[in-house]
Amino acid sequence: MTMENAANQNERNPDIDRIGTAMARMRLMIGRRYIGRVAIARLGAGMELSDLDVLSLVNRLGRDREITIGTVAENMRVDHSRASRVVADLVKRGMLKREVSQEDARRTIVALTAEGRSYVDRVQDIKQDVLSTALADWPAEDIAEFARLYNRFMLSMEQQANAFEEEQSRSS
Repeated sequence: MTMENAANQNERNPDIDRIGTAMARMRLMIGRRYIGRVAIARLGAGMELSDLDVLSLVNRLGRDREITIGTVAENMRVDHSRASRVVADLVKRGMLKREVSQEDARRTIVALTAEGRSYVDRVQDIKQDVLSTALADWPAEDIAEFARLYNRFMLSMEQQANAFEEEQSRSS
């Protein structure tokens, strides 16, 4: 059903309402940064949530492209100076390293060090543990189906959000 079809109906779909309610609860859980806070509590190292965000970003995006301070700032939706400070702190801690871009020698990029990679891997292990605990009483088939459907849903939401942002930028 398209958004137009849903809007044209006088009757609300109770299943879509339940999804919306669950999304609101998830947004609050994400806002509390539960998994990140658990990881910091278990791993320590004086890290902050913004440090985890940058390490995760460099890990995820760095597989496909070079990561600059501008990339960090844009993806975290912070100003360039804030991104630069977080990256500088992570370089000082030995989690990130600065390198010369292979695409343009005038650009500086950031990449995970071996220590940074190890930290990201340990955070991923903690995330796996937290999620496994939440899903402990689910049958394996339900977990697989939830993973498939959730990823399908997120792809659709990301496409919708990108289209909305493009439309907004054209109209302003």
